[in-house]
Amino acid sequence: MLETLISLISGGALFIFGITAISNVLLFPRLRRLSPSESPFVSILIPARDEAAVIGETVRSLLAQRYTNFELIVLDDNSADSTGAVACEAAGGDSRLRVLKGAALPEGWGGKNWACHQLSEAARGEWLLFTDADVRWQSEALGALVAHMARTRADLLTVWATQVTCTWAERLIVPLMTFAIFAYLPILMVHHSRWMIFAAANGQVMLFRRAAYQKIGGHAAVRAKVVEDVTLARRIKAAGFRLRMFEGNGLISCRMYRGWASVRDGFAKNILAGHGDSVPFLLLSTVLHWLAYVAPFLWLLLSGFAPSPLALCAGVIALRMLTAAATHQRLLDALLMPLSVVLMTRIAAQALYWRLRYGGVQWKGRTLRTKEV
Repeated sequence: MLETLISLISGGALFIFGITAISNVLLFPRLRRLSPSESPFVSILIPARDEAAVIGETVRSLLAQRYTNFELIVLDDNSADSTGAVACEAAGGDSRLRVLKGAALPEGWGGKNWACHQLSEAARGEWLLFTDADVRWQSEALGALVAHMARTRADLLTVWATQVTCTWAERLIVPLMTFAIFAYLPILMVHHSRWMIFAAANGQVMLFRRAAYQKIGGHAAVRAKVVEDVTLARRIKAAGFRLRMFEGNGLISCRMYRGWASVRDGFAKNILAGHGDSVPFLLLSTVLHWLAYVAPFLWLLLSGFAPSPLALCAGVIALRMLTAAATHQRLLDALLMPLSVVLMTRIAAQALYWRLRYGGVQWKGRTLRTKEV
């Protein structure tokens, strides 16, 4: 009975997700080096809280862009370190940089959303580019982003930055973000359907036309959301605007976290909100992922390497390897997919602990409130 259940769930998941992944590998747009045919004034907006270790390199890479019609605004969100000073020093007096001091966090707002709202009010650009303090930009990246935005006539263009992973925790967990995008989210439905379930965005890189951003209410409309990027993408679709997603293709990259503790807390911050703030849905998702991606390997060991579980295991590895190749990750890490799922279970447990203990997730010294259990 259990073997039949594993075969049905794992085999069915591999079939559906495999078709999705193959179509996305073929059709998902890659950010390419293009020269823009128009030159709108872009406001590059970076919310930064305790980012002194990374903000300097980001500021330097942005000020070195070949596309030059932009302003760069960093909002120092009440950092406990020297974030603002490091940003100013990195600019070397370049007048395109402004560093703002963030106002106190109002009741009912998430910290990043409040910072982005303040940035949007200070911005002067026709286009608003929200990005993170740890995102790295090749010199042609901004021009490519502007060119693709104009060519696709997008109102929101978001990029899945190429993820830089160094430690084992990063290698096993961080690529699962783009694994989910490539295996679970058909790009044709994202771009051409009106269904909001087929909408996503990456807060690391979101380029809006100002008119569309204001029409959907900006970050004020998602002030309490933990995964505000996805909600903004859904609001763009709901308002009849055009959403486009690109893969960073090495032009835009990011090392999100450093080591297990930051990986655990960073993903735990989002995992419950990504499941609709539903504890039962998160638990069900965890069970299904175990049946799809872990159980075949346990069955294989117990069966003495029988053909059926061997085929399922090969399918799991192939699916993970395919998405790794498409997003510039290490192919052989796909062999450890079951361990990745085990670690994600630990991350889900962290999120549930925070919910029960604090009523919300813990991030950078703040409690981000979610709805009550």
